[in-house]
Amino acid sequence: MSFTVDKLEKNMVKLTIEVDAEEFAKGMDAAYEKNKNKISVPGFRKGKVPKQMIEKMYGAGIFYEDAANAIIPKEYQRAAVESGLDIVSQPEIDVTQIEKGKSFIFTATVAVRPEVTLGTYKGVEIAKVSAEVTDEDIDAEIKKVQEQNARIITVEDRPVQDKDDTVIDFEGFMNGVPFAGGKGENYPLTIGSHSFIDTFEEQLIGKNIGEEVEVNVTFPEEYHAAELAGKPATFKVTVKEIKAKELPEFNDELVQDISEFKTVDEYKADLKATLEKKKAKNAEVKKENEAIEAAVANASMEIPEAMIKQQALQMADGYDRNLKQQGISLEQYVKMMGMEMDKFIESIYPEAEKRIKNGLVLDAIAKAEDFTVTDEEVEEEIKNMASMYNMKEDELKDMMTDNERNQIKDDLAVQKAVKLIAAEAVEK
Repeated sequence: MSFTVDKLEKNMVKLTIEVDAEEFAKGMDAAYEKNKNKISVPGFRKGKVPKQMIEKMYGAGIFYEDAANAIIPKEYQRAAVESGLDIVSQPEIDVTQIEKGKSFIFTATVAVRPEVTLGTYKGVEIAKVSAEVTDEDIDAEIKKVQEQNARIITVEDRPVQDKDDTVIDFEGFMNGVPFAGGKGENYPLTIGSHSFIDTFEEQLIGKNIGEEVEVNVTFPEEYHAAELAGKPATFKVTVKEIKAKELPEFNDELVQDISEFKTVDEYKADLKATLEKKKAKNAEVKKENEAIEAAVANASMEIPEAMIKQQALQMADGYDRNLKQQGISLEQYVKMMGMEMDKFIESIYPEAEKRIKNGLVLDAIAKAEDFTVTDEEVEEEIKNMASMYNMKEDELKDMMTDNERNQIKDDLAVQKAVKLIAAEAVEK
């Protein structure tokens, strides 16, 4: 096997890989062995037809595809490693010569890791972030506790109000004709949840149990059912039940029921301390994110589209894994959103590009600052990972490859880069 490397525009590279005729012939032989039991020729038992006879009857090309499929992955991988290129995308393969008795030639077009020219990354200006805990913050948390401990009561002496839990019957009409999927009975609906389209829920406020209401709405332009998208509709709705939350008084008795504290003042003091830690952490993360954004804006690099596509596909795989834990696949979710998968992938390109740029710039800063990561720091990180995954530290170490340990080192160096630019940032 031999190969040549041609640099293209925008950090794309074409590898032209040539496999000698003898090696290609071995691939043809392997393809024959794989397929001989599937080929019938009068006068021969299956699997006993000579390769030369099959080629004479059907042409040598009958084995080309299987031979190419066997050869390409192995020889591409060899060329990729020997070239020393930092490849960051899947290859786009194109066969340029395939003929019996000749060398087999194909090309692999790939994206390579872009070079980054750093701009200013120390002393970048970012917005000042407050970590102060206000009385309003504490009151909001207390309101959540009251909501969680509220008593649900049935309401019969007043009309629907915002935040009520209702049970309704409804049927939708378009131009006076019922439409598919527009009918429901004994449907639970929380007013203000915005689970129904447009102003549907707001139009039920002030309506009494048993009262039939006409609700006029317009479906969103991007609605998943194309026949309804952007069109007006009327729903006939009957409110059957109204339930409301009755919030408990926030007093010492409630505090003792829900916590280890005895008084409201003790509970509030602990709540304030917890919120201060949370706000300080959020402020730190916001500061880091803004510093990274500024450093990236000051840097220059050229990101190949193939690299963005690869990142978007990896992100989609992550979304799919997370959704499956909730009992739904990404494909099902995308269909529910009224989108095609390729359009969904394209929609996450901007986020994919942002992640790539952030990673490249932080990696470049770590190298520019010559950050080193000690074995002790790696061991500490592995210890943290073991705790997070509820594993024994030795078990996790045994599972790790050298590449994974090196990745931990790289990640820790990048974390140092983040801390540096955040610490050096100037808050305005």
